[in-house]
Amino acid sequence: MDDAIAWSWDGSTISVGLRCLGVGPNVLMLPALSSISTRREMYPLQELLSRAFTTVAVDWPGFGADPRPCCAWRPEAYAAFLEHLLAEIVPRPHATIAAGHAGGYLLAAAAARAGSAGRICLIAPTWRGPLPTMMGERRALFATIVRAGDLRLFGPLLYRLNVNRFVIRRMARGHVYADPEWLSGARLAEKLAVTRAAGARHAAIRFVAGTLDPMRSSTAFLAAAARISDPLLLLYGAGTPPRSRAEMDALAALPQVRALRLPTGKLALHEEFPEAVEEALASFL
Repeated sequence: MDDAIAWSWDGSTISVGLRCLGVGPNVLMLPALSSISTRREMYPLQELLSRAFTTVAVDWPGFGADPRPCCAWRPEAYAAFLEHLLAEIVPRPHATIAAGHAGGYLLAAAAARAGSAGRICLIAPTWRGPLPTMMGERRALFATIVRAGDLRLFGPLLYRLNVNRFVIRRMARGHVYADPEWLSGARLAEKLAVTRAAGARHAAIRFVAGTLDPMRSSTAFLAAAARISDPLLLLYGAGTPPRSRAEMDALAALPQVRALRLPTGKLALHEEFPEAVEEALASFL
């Protein structure tokens, strides 16, 4: 059942979409943060897991398919939102599943409060946005891009140049989906509609520029995981882009991490290969 929750941040009340499905122990499902990410990317996996669990897939504030407020989103907001989910919406779940940047936020939350997120399932987790990953470092230019994206007239133009059909398909083929034709037709139309939601640019541009990174370094990413005492499973695909895969390989090498690299899949393997991901999750959950 699709629903929404009200969450307060910076003096504003924000409506955030979620979907509950199934019966059994609670499992919280957190989608990635990107210009095309919403809770709907979790739906195929959610439907499989709902046979044994009560699943809750939730959007991140500033993302999703609905209109979004103009807000200077920052990591503190997402950390606070996740804390709210784990305290008020799905308290002490049996497990929490997180994809992409959601994985970084989940690691930080679980490291700070043992047991609060239950069993931890990370799917292709990341901690660094696309521009810092491409450049290999943070640059002052990234903050300029964010400020430009907030401008009333120039901001929408800058955003449109980076989320048109050509760019989205190129991005998807390059590092998101293993099948270069997976994102086409109705799927592509749905993703493009997400990018056109009112206010979409404010969080999306910040994600791309690295402003929403949950950690500042690979060292911090690994240190958070090393502090976790809860069961922790890492899933990632053999086709993960090299720089991101290097981070996941380092995470997989930690003694307390149970890791499984699937034979195919890139950053959205949970969306493209839900059956394989569900099979990998079954014994862990």
